[in-house]
Amino acid sequence: MEDIRAMLEKMGREIDIKLTGEQLEKFQRYMELLLEWNERLNLTAITEPEQVAEKHFIDSLTVLNACSIKPGAKVLDVGTGAGFPGIPMKLVRPDLELTLLDGANKRLKFLEELCRELGISCARVHKRAEEAGRDNGMREAFDIVTARAVAGLSILSEYCIPLLKMKGYFVAMKGPGATEEIDEAKQAIHTLGGGQLEVKSITLPMAGERNLVVVRKLRYTPKEYPRHGGTIAKHPL
Repeated sequence: MEDIRAMLEKMGREIDIKLTGEQLEKFQRYMELLLEWNERLNLTAITEPEQVAEKHFIDSLTVLNACSIKPGAKVLDVGTGAGFPGIPMKLVRPDLELTLLDGANKRLKFLEELCRELGISCARVHKRAEEAGRDNGMREAFDIVTARAVAGLSILSEYCIPLLKMKGYFVAMKGPGATEEIDEAKQAIHTLGGGQLEVKSITLPMAGERNLVVVRKLRYTPKEYPRHGGTIAKHPL
């Protein structure tokens, strides 16, 4: 298996994140387990080590620079899949209290094994995002809610903003074309309690343009949201 540690260290410096030897070791092991389990679970279409390093690990770490994340912040990764962006964030910021949310139990089994191998602790929750948003233990409980490649921004806002504490940050990871999605989602974001909105753009050598849409929650989410999943998808706000 190709060693990605030197490559990751260099890429990390380029986004102002210094990775320690121990962290690089864990990222190497993360890649090995991801590709090993991928043969059974189809966790990712990206299997070239260099691309895993950039398009999964470095891309995930850009969230750490998107907004102010206080020590010990409660972070929720919605639709986490193979653990992106949550687990790379946790490897660099072990103080974060991370919860991984996914609707597929088989992916959570992989994440359980992964966390054990990497020596990190996080909660794993088998729920759909709209179910979590109506759960009293999870609704408005997180400082940071993030998601990558889950849905369009209008739909994603209804999944994620109800889970945010007041003054918390929703960070949506998007590729090119984020401006159009933002224009379509402004009403939804306002309705759900979102206020200030920023877009932070970066360009990665292989992944190209990446946009982090950062929304700060300034009002409580009305109790009728989130709606049921089918309604959210068919009739976005």
